[in-house]
Amino acid sequence: MNYLYGPVPSRRLGLSLGVSPIPKKTCNYACVYCQLGHTDHMTNTRQSFFDVHAILKEFDEIKKSNITYDVVSIVGEGEPTLYKDLKALILGLKKRTDKPVTVITNGALLYDQEVRDALMEADIVLPSMDAYDEDTFKKINRPHGQLKFDEVVEGLINFSHVYQGELWLEIMLVKGMNDDEYSLKMFKEKLKKIKYNKLYLNTPVRPPAEVGILPIDKDIMNHFSKELEGISIDLLTSIGFQSDIKDDVSAIKSIIKRHPMNQYEILGFLKHRECSSPQIILNKLKNDTDIEIVSYRNYQTYRLK
Repeated sequence: MNYLYGPVPSRRLGLSLGVSPIPKKTCNYACVYCQLGHTDHMTNTRQSFFDVHAILKEFDEIKKSNITYDVVSIVGEGEPTLYKDLKALILGLKKRTDKPVTVITNGALLYDQEVRDALMEADIVLPSMDAYDEDTFKKINRPHGQLKFDEVVEGLINFSHVYQGELWLEIMLVKGMNDDEYSLKMFKEKLKKIKYNKLYLNTPVRPPAEVGILPIDKDIMNHFSKELEGISIDLLTSIGFQSDIKDDVSAIKSIIKRHPMNQYEILGFLKHRECSSPQIILNKLKNDTDIEIVSYRNYQTYRLK
C-alpha cells in the first residue's frame, strides 16, 4: 500500500485506518518530540503531492478485504493540511465509508481559508496546541519561518467557532518546556477563546526527534488534567495493531513507516496474526537496513529511517 496503512490502535479513536497524502517527513513544523524523527522536508507550501484518485482507488481496494476499523484518519508522515487536494480527499472518503473521517493536524494552517473550507467537511478534526506564545512555539514546534504564533492560534480560534463537527484539541506537554505553573496559567487563557469538544493532554512516550526530550511527571500530568479539565492520554487504552498485508515483515514495515512500534507491540501484533516464529521476524527487522531501532524509556522502538 502506498497511501493507506493499518489499522493502527489509537487511544482516542479506536482502530484507525490511516491515510497518508503527503511524502515522508514533510511538515511545516520540526517538533522536538516528533516520533518520526527529524523533518526532512520543511515546507509551508500546499501541494498536490499525490493524485487524489490514486489514494481513493487504494481505499477501494482495501474495502474489498472487509477490514475492520472504527475511523479513517488522514494524518500520514507529516502535516496533512499541506495536501492541496485535501477537500476532495475528505469528500471522496466520505462517499466510500460510513465511518467517521478524521484529520489529525498541527493546526498551523488554520489561518488559511482554503484549509478551513476543506476541514469543514471532516467529521472530527484533531488539532494540536503545544505552545502559548512565540517563544514556546519556536522552542517546542520549531515552525517554518513563515509561521507566526499569533496568526496560527488566531486561525485555530476562528476555525473552532465555525466548525460544525467534533473538535478534539491536544496539548503535548514536554518536561521543562511547558509544564510549569506559568504555562498552565497561559494555557488556561488560550483555551477560554477556543470552542472544543474534548481536550487531550499528551507527553512523549516514543523516541523523540531530539535527545533530552522527556515526558512530564505523573503528578504534573494529573495536575494539568484537573486544572484544564482535560483527559490524560495515559489513562486511555487501545487495542492492537492490524494489517491486511500477508507477509509479517512487510506488514510491520508498512505500519512503522508512519507509526513507530516497540518490541512488545510488534510481538503482540505477531501473536494476533498467529505467527509461528516471532523471534525470527524480530531478527529480520533488526537486520533490515531500512529500519532504525531507538532505545527510549526502556523500550526498543522500531521506525523506518
